[in-house]
Amino acid sequence: MALSVASSSSEPATHRYHVFISFRGEDTRKGFLSHLQAAFQENQITTFRDDGMEKGAPIWDELVEAITNSKFFLVILSKNYASSRWCLNELVKIMECKNKNEHVTVIPVFYGIQPTHIRNQTGTYHTAFTKHEGSSEDPCHVQQWRTALTQAADLSGFPFNEHRDDEANLISEIVKTILPHRVNIKYYMDGRNIPFICNRNYTHLESLLMRRKLEEVVVIGIWGMGGIGKSTIAERLFNKYSCVYEGSCFLSSSRELASPCLNNICNILLSQLLNQDLHITNIEVLDSGIVRKLRQRRVFVVLDDVVDSPIVTDLVPFLRTCLRSGSIVILTARDRSVLTSGGVQQIHEIERMSYGDSHELLSHYAFSDSHPKQGYDELTERVINYASGIPLALKILGSFLRGKSASEWDSALKKLRKCPNKTIQQVLRLSYDGLDDEEKKILLDIACFFGDSCKRDSVIEILNSCEFSANIGIKNLLDKALISTTSDNNYIKIHGLIRKKCWEIVHEEARRNGGQTRIWDTEELCNVLENKKVSD
Repeated sequence: MALSVASSSSEPATHRYHVFISFRGEDTRKGFLSHLQAAFQENQITTFRDDGMEKGAPIWDELVEAITNSKFFLVILSKNYASSRWCLNELVKIMECKNKNEHVTVIPVFYGIQPTHIRNQTGTYHTAFTKHEGSSEDPCHVQQWRTALTQAADLSGFPFNEHRDDEANLISEIVKTILPHRVNIKYYMDGRNIPFICNRNYTHLESLLMRRKLEEVVVIGIWGMGGIGKSTIAERLFNKYSCVYEGSCFLSSSRELASPCLNNICNILLSQLLNQDLHITNIEVLDSGIVRKLRQRRVFVVLDDVVDSPIVTDLVPFLRTCLRSGSIVILTARDRSVLTSGGVQQIHEIERMSYGDSHELLSHYAFSDSHPKQGYDELTERVINYASGIPLALKILGSFLRGKSASEWDSALKKLRKCPNKTIQQVLRLSYDGLDDEEKKILLDIACFFGDSCKRDSVIEILNSCEFSANIGIKNLLDKALISTTSDNNYIKIHGLIRKKCWEIVHEEARRNGGQTRIWDTEELCNVLENKKVSD
């Protein structure tokens, strides 16, 4: 039976569960419900059901939260559904949500019972209500139950005669109805439920997905400096779109991609895509059955924070060959050359957040609102200027400053000038540690001796005169997003936070080695010369 489901393209993502299942356990738990749940799990449809819960007030609060955080409600109206006060209370709450929100969809399954029996409360439903009314139940509650049942029975749903109809076909039709509309499930990024800001980086990448060609496997690279928001955007795209694919997998370098063995990575990847436990010893000699299954599924894959070229050079061609056309593969990396080594042609560089987006993001973390508290405007401006469009810095500083007084904000900002935030600096340090010795020296020289923007030819000339291979060194620093250039490619720029990290590295080396290799601060320079502290 074809159901008409309201479109939710303009609806904000505000749901934790795809489906809330309301059912009478003694009628459906062992047979139909278990098969339905397995089909939902196979199709990555998240569900909430109160199976096995001990009924009580705390559990009811949890159920109310689950109901308000669900998008679809599947109400299995069986013969004994109305005999359960618990089920009836659930249904009242479900119908309240539907009446308040046009995007909520309630789908009844008339399991072995006619809608007219429910609508008119005859047969087993009449018997159940006779008992309810004969008890000490509040008449207002009973009337609410009757109204909710009548409303549910009037909805378009799935009739099912357990003696005549095919259960497998019914489950297939239910899954088909829900599957295309599940993309609006909410992705909780942290405990405070900070909203995702759809800036120009996200909208551009989303448009690439929308323009994808179904006759090929689409591979997209997301590239940028540490903390710029690559992983956050990839996670958001994955959560929004992966659920309409037959398989999906999100691998991170901090977990699955950390393995040096490509076969181990493929084991994790293919096991998740095919929903089975695989033991691959050589991806070059894959079982034909595995390849056949892969080519039957459109999948959505994210390889997050890829740092090793071999993963890309070997894995990306493998995925292009074995995945079904229309599949999506997204890779994020700090090093552009890692992406290009695997033939990734569509590479999007993540730009800094705009002032407006930075203002909103910081406000959500610091004030749980889209704008600052009264009296904090100038302080907020200083934090935004310090972060310079880096989302990670805005999140960390906003969380740290949350709940603090204006004077404490001012003190913390003054301290940042001398002592940069350690968490932010640790993220930036990862990129520095990935450089070879000469690249490290070139980066430190640019950070210490040249301004925020300096002429590229002049920098190369000076560095070459110091016996550096400046041309290739600067190219590698550009690929690793540690420096950037102006649109005309004539000037080199370095982000303020990266510059501060480089200064800190120089000071660390001085403390460790007993002598500072670079001096850029005029006060430090005067101190060295006046006190004859010049080293070799």
